[in-house]
Amino acid sequence: MTPEGVHGASDAADAVVSFDPLRPLLVRVAYRMLGSVADAEDVVQDAFIRWLGTDRSEVREPAAFLRRTVTRLCLDALKSARHNRETYIGPWLPDPLVEEEEEDDVTLPLMLALERLSPLERAAFLLHDVFGVEFDEVARTIDRDPGATRQLAARARTHVRDARPRYKLEKEQGMEIANAFFAASRSGDMGALGALLAADVGMWADGGGKRPAATGPVLGYDIVLKLHRSLAVLFGKYGSTLVHAGMINGLPGFVTREADGELQTTALEIEDGKVTAIYVMRNPDKLKHMH
Repeated sequence: MTPEGVHGASDAADAVVSFDPLRPLLVRVAYRMLGSVADAEDVVQDAFIRWLGTDRSEVREPAAFLRRTVTRLCLDALKSARHNRETYIGPWLPDPLVEEEEEDDVTLPLMLALERLSPLERAAFLLHDVFGVEFDEVARTIDRDPGATRQLAARARTHVRDARPRYKLEKEQGMEIANAFFAASRSGDMGALGALLAADVGMWADGGGKRPAATGPVLGYDIVLKLHRSLAVLFGKYGSTLVHAGMINGLPGFVTREADGELQTTALEIEDGKVTAIYVMRNPDKLKHMH
């Protein structure tokens, strides 16, 4: 190998050594921004390529530099994502993350609330409120002055306030309810299922036009129960197998394999011991990372 080749290889190895310990955090930042596992991994890989081409001796804080790079790449990605969401078939839900380490309190309802924010509000809120980045650094990242950045985060906080749980649900209680929900919904015991549901329960199913799913939210106790009565007939006829029970995007839930051989996730939002929201992921493109 030529001296240049040796130097290039050692330089690349050096880049990997400094980047890899930060990769999990960078993927978390990107996923929180984008709601897509594949897109988050693409952004982080793009950031690594940029890191390779950077004069790293000039970078005092690699973590801050790379977080800034990833956030800016996500802001670019969100511009095209907006258009894709507008043409999306049925409700859009973020990719499910199963048994995620509870390193922050960004649950599925909060991620849906983040979708309603502008990209800059989303970045300011996530970086400061979730990842604990100082406002001066957030301001540098999103190229706004600190005062404007504080306003962006404050606006975001107001918008997402209702999506943050009023109290922390004990995981054990949540999983008891999720297991009971699975058993009742698959066996067709509508009495047991009805006892678990809040009066204003809603259900959102993301099929992305790839698998059958309701094309809008199903709202209200009677309609949700009626839908599950129909589904129970299908489950009884064709089967639905429990693959895993656990936390999904911070909510109790379960992973099943349905009659078509595809995976499905169900996550339950629970308040005061009752299921207030049911989130079902059926889009196979959003379940690829779980195979």
